[in-house]
Amino acid sequence: METIQEGAAGAAVEDIQERLGSLGYQIDETERANGTFGRSTATAVARFRLDHGLSLGEAVDTATWSTLVDECYQLGDRTLYLRLPNFHGNDVRQLQERLNILGFSCGEPDGTYGVHTEAAVKLFQESIGVLADGMAFPDTFDAIERLKHVWGGKPAAGPHPQGGMGFARAASVLEDAHIAITADDPISRNVAGRIWNLAHATVDDCAVELVDSAADASPETRAVIEVSSSPLPENVASGVGNVVLDDFETLALRLRTAVQSSAAAPRTARIELPVGTSAFTISDAQTFAVILLDAICAAFESLELA
Repeated sequence: METIQEGAAGAAVEDIQERLGSLGYQIDETERANGTFGRSTATAVARFRLDHGLSLGEAVDTATWSTLVDECYQLGDRTLYLRLPNFHGNDVRQLQERLNILGFSCGEPDGTYGVHTEAAVKLFQESIGVLADGMAFPDTFDAIERLKHVWGGKPAAGPHPQGGMGFARAASVLEDAHIAITADDPISRNVAGRIWNLAHATVDDCAVELVDSAADASPETRAVIEVSSSPLPENVASGVGNVVLDDFETLALRLRTAVQSSAAAPRTARIELPVGTSAFTISDAQTFAVILLDAICAAFESLELA
């Protein structure tokens, strides 16, 4: 593109001024009304270039224009997916920041839709029970927006681990959350039973119940946790959020997201055990039960479910 600089006028200048204004850069109202590239526009361009690590100057060259366009994208303006060259821009950075806070780590938010961001999108999609293809369409953006009360106003340098809880807070969840635990195979039933035993050993008035299936949950049940040792088929939308017991630090956050995003009544989330092909022992079952009960208590703390 031809460099646009002080003295220019017309639609291109108006576009530049509109974009700079949307990013908070101040431009004289007379210049904006006339679409003229005057002193205040040149100053705004110079500040924009300085803020974004571009070479010093007051003109809009190709690099400046490309960066300006990138910074004006808002999440939802376009479909995002892994491609070469990578998508990059403010919308990608917003996606990365929000996923990090929700417990699906993209690494440092850099505004580039690379393999780590695609992997995080897939995990998020799987956690809310939709097709996990790594392509961020409006349904993915809508699901993230519905969780704004979780990520809004929080730092995004993430991930944001949620560690173990004190006894008092865990007891409050176990007494008040009205959670039903179920399982679909012998290994997971062993773990589910141990979760129930631990919960009832923790507090006398425990509201956690153990059921054969979600349909057997009591009318007071507010959420169902399904434990399974079987992986979901790839690229299948299950309708139930699926969380893999792998990254322990973000497990509670991912489980909370799965429950909040569930459209089932009562809310339902599936936890997939990392059993693999090795022999499964009683010690493994107890370890998984302890980890999962801690994660359930952390995920359900202060969680409002309609």
